[in-house]
Amino acid sequence: MTDSKLVGLLEDDEDQSRLLEAWLVQAGYTVRCYPSATEFRRRQGAASIDLLILDWNLPEESGLSVLRALRDAGSILPVLFLTARNDEADIVAGLREGADDYVVKPAKQGELLARVEVLLRRTHLQMEAGADEDAEPYRIDVARRRVEVAGEEIALTDREFDLVLFLFRRRGRVVSRETLLENIWNIRGDVATRTVDTHVSRLRKKLRLSGEHGWRLNAVYQHGYRLERT
Repeated sequence: MTDSKLVGLLEDDEDQSRLLEAWLVQAGYTVRCYPSATEFRRRQGAASIDLLILDWNLPEESGLSVLRALRDAGSILPVLFLTARNDEADIVAGLREGADDYVVKPAKQGELLARVEVLLRRTHLQMEAGADEDAEPYRIDVARRRVEVAGEEIALTDREFDLVLFLFRRRGRVVSRETLLENIWNIRGDVATRTVDTHVSRLRKKLRLSGEHGWRLNAVYQHGYRLERT
């Protein structure tokens, strides 16, 4: 379950961050640490994380604000709150804003790793289940491999369908060109090619993902692409 999974850790306490990173690495995960919300937003495009462990009390803004921004952008990234706040009202607020789980500090190593594993397994099963992706007015019929925009079916090649499904399932997240090459084209991410940019440009035109239907497929300089609500 942990193979190649990349966990983001947004935690401003350096000692806590090092401890959590050590636990996660020992369990087989790759970890990307962010000491602040600003650093998270600046660097999140460097790789497509599979899960975010998020502290509530951050120096610049609250973790709740970070979570809200992710969900407002349409992101379905699994988020686990890890915080000293243990009031029921805080837990309820975090879950209502879109957190997938909530762990109160000090965390126990076994419990935290179990919760991370469960969240990643749940996400994996949801993606493998083939349930329809629905982000109005876009609808992706996974079983029949069809895409509709406001009720109009758009003709796509098999590669284009795989690409749009991959992006919609990661909406709100920056997806690197390397990730797309490895997952859609099944080639090494360091291969020099413009095929990703060409396909994305074509998809943007075909599906009108320039904001006219409430969604925009943006290029993120030196990182990749992000599909988000306008």
